Formats: sequence, structure tokens, C-alpha cells
Amino acid sequence: MGEGWGEGEYSVISRTYVPLPLIPSHPGRGNSTFYETIKFVKCKNTIFCWLLSFVGQDGENMTEDFTIERVGQCTVNSPLDSGVFIDDSQGVLIDATLSGLQKGQLKPSFLEKAGPREKIFFNPEMTRTGLVTCGGLCPGLNDVIRAIVMVLWYRYGVKEIVGYRYGFEGIIASFNHTPLALTPELVEDIHKDGGTILGTSRGPQDPALMVDSLSKRKINMLFTIGGDGTQRGALAISREIEKRGLAISVIGIPKTIDNDISFTERTFGFETAVAMSQAPINGAHMEAKGVKNGIGIVKLMGRESGFIAVYATLASSDVNLVLIPEIRFSLKKVCAYLEERMSRKKHAVIVVAEGAGQEYVAQQGTDASGNKKYGDIGLFLKTVIIEYFKNRAIPVSVKYIDPSYIIRSAPATPDDSVLCFQLSENAVHAAMSGRTGMVVGVWNGHFVHIPMQISVKGRKQIDTSGLLWQSVLDNTGQPRNLV
Repeated sequence: MGEGWGEGEYSVISRTYVPLPLIPSHPGRGNSTFYETIKFVKCKNTIFCWLLSFVGQDGENMTEDFTIERVGQCTVNSPLDSGVFIDDSQGVLIDATLSGLQKGQLKPSFLEKAGPREKIFFNPEMTRTGLVTCGGLCPGLNDVIRAIVMVLWYRYGVKEIVGYRYGFEGIIASFNHTPLALTPELVEDIHKDGGTILGTSRGPQDPALMVDSLSKRKINMLFTIGGDGTQRGALAISREIEKRGLAISVIGIPKTIDNDISFTERTFGFETAVAMSQAPINGAHMEAKGVKNGIGIVKLMGRESGFIAVYATLASSDVNLVLIPEIRFSLKKVCAYLEERMSRKKHAVIVVAEGAGQEYVAQQGTDASGNKKYGDIGLFLKTVIIEYFKNRAIPVSVKYIDPSYIIRSAPATPDDSVLCFQLSENAVHAAMSGRTGMVVGVWNGHFVHIPMQISVKGRKQIDTSGLLWQSVLDNTGQPRNLV
């Protein structure tokens, strides 16, 4: 509810359901069809549309409020010498299609626009900041650390910045990980290396113990750099802080090489992963073409979403079959398609996302974050394909390449480095203005603020009935139906 709205000052006028298309052809759009529930409220003789809900196809009512929480009122003049300041009333439409704008809503749904504010909450001279990196490695982690430090130090004048070692456990004193004092001199060249100078770890920690430590160290702002598991942990920290009535801002920078965070078009590391996948795909192509009936298999990252596999395929144009978690496939049909291609072209290149076809392979429990340890679908496919052609007395040469750890530990590409800096500086702007419980993302070409509880609600996936997947089919020539 807006500021100054007290109890009893509003009432529900009506509720309606209208289509909310999420454009599937764009890498940032999900695959689910939702319907927007608009609740009209009357406040001081004016009708406002302030509450959003999304109702999935299963009928589940999922209330979504895109309001960004704040730790207090902004009363401090910003020290920035900026030619542009963002007014709090500025937003970015969630649905920017013509049909979306013609719905007749009193107030279209939008995300708060990111950027510097003229008034901030924290006094830079008295502000202490913490950073933490969690989860698996991803290109750009050091870029984000460097950018946060540089913007805080040089633009805002915040000089007390610490990096917590080895993920969330580094915040808890009993683990005995000494925080690293971060200065411009320390971080000035770290963006040239992959990995993270802070180290990382997986798995949840007790939010109460983490808030105890933040409070004891008088930390005012915490930046959490990680994927959906990290941001769930950050949300738990934010809620514990709110419960205690503390003025500590928690801001997330979404890190997922799979590009599967909701309500953000692109996450850092994704472009680097697509770029670095080209060498192994090209290698697989050369190996396949170098012999009669050669087949090259490349496994790329993508546990529940196949964005890397899809974009790597489109960038390469040498791939003949793409298998992603969003589609089921029959081994019989896959092998039959390969046999038909062998008869025509004498070679084939397959790209498979790590989460594809997991119903065929044995899974090995869970990791510290609670994620299923997937079986190796690439090795499984290699074995199945060799056996299939052997039974038909057709000689084949199958090569399997898994470049995952090489890709995720690499430095960011220039384009990803730009994204890292812009995400980071907007995260700093958000924190200094007292915002909390949110992540910074990109939507419709703008940097925006996204409530954490919305960003972690579900993973973004490819719409296999949309234009992006159609581009894959057009590019590879593979059958639409492999079931």
C-alpha cells in the first residue's frame, strides 16, 4: 500500500482477470501464461490499482506486490555529481506490447525504475557495507565486487567495505572466516580474472545468526551476489532484519549463468557462457566432419532452463539437434533422426543442456543447496547412440565434450563486464536510498528493482511453442516432436 495509507482508508471496488502475455521470443520472457488480477481500491476519493496477482493455468492464486520495501525515509542529500536522477514515480511497464497497453487499466503494472536518487537514506560517512558471493562460480563475479567497491568509494564516499569469505557461512562468526577489507587498490584488477576473490560456498545458514553478526559489526548495507538460492537466503535475512526493526538494507545482484531468474531479461555470465560455448561446439563439429558418420555431443549448463544451449546453437549454426529441459524426448526418435541424418550428411552435432532427459539417468542425491545432483545426460546419450548404431551395423564415431567448468570459471566478456558494472552501480544506488529486500534486474531495456519474493518464486524457462524455439527448429532442422 502507498505511503500514508492507513487502515480503513481503502476498500475493494472490483476485481477482473485479463490476459498478461509474457513475450516468449525474448530471452528474458518466461513460458507460462498468466492472468492479471486487478484489485481496485478507493483511497481519498481516488481509485488506485495497486495490487497485482497472477493466476496460473492450474488456477493457483499467487498475489504479487511489486512495491519495493524501504528501511526509512530519505532525508540525506545525495553526494553524487550526476546529470540524471530518477524520480521515485518512474517505472517500467511489465507488459510493453500494444495489446497490453490497450487493456484499459487505470494503472498498468510496472516495476520501479533503478538509478540514482537525489535524496538518500544512509549518510555515506557513517555507512558500513558488506558483500557476499554464494553458489557456483560464474563469469563476472569479480567485476561485480569491483564495481560495488568503486561506486561506493568514489561516488558516495563510503570507505568501510568488507567482503565476507566463502558465502553466507562467512557472515557467521563461528566459522572463523575473517572478512576481507575491500579497497579500490585491492580490487582494481580483479575483473581480469575469473572466479571470486571472496570465495563461495553452497547451502543455507541461520538468518538469525547472520543478522546477529551484521548488527554486531554495525553493517548498514549487505549486497548478496548469487542465484535464486542466494536470494532466498537474502530474503530470509531481510525478514529477520525487519522483525528486529533494524535499518539494514539487503540488495541482491542476481547471478545465474543459466539466465533463469524471473523478471529479468538477462543475468551476468550468460553472454560469456554463450560466447565460450562456441569453441567446444566448433570442436565437436570438426571432429564429426573429420570422419564418416561422426557425431559430436556438447553438454552445456542449464539445469531447468535451456537458454545457454539455445543461444549457443543459434550463434553457431553448426548444431543439428538441441535437447533442453523444457522438452521431453524419446531416445528412439532421437536415434532415428540421427540415423536419417547420417544417411544424408554423414555427420551431426548435438548440444544438450545438463538438465535435459533426467528421467533417463540416475540422480545422485542433492548438493548443499538442496539442488538435485543430476546424472550426466551427455555420457548417457553417447552410450545410447553407440549402442543404437552398433545394433544396426552402422559404424559411427561419437565424441563427447563437457566444457562446463572451463566456462563458469572464465573472466567475463566485455559485454558481460558492462552489464556487471551497470547492475552493480544500480544496486548501490538502491541501497543508499534505503531500499531493501530486492534485486536489480533488466526489464524492457531498463534497469529495474524487483522484490526478492517475486524474483525467487519460479525459474524462467523457454516457451517451446514460441518464436525463440521456432528459430532453433529453423536453424537445426530437427523435428518439432521428438516424443
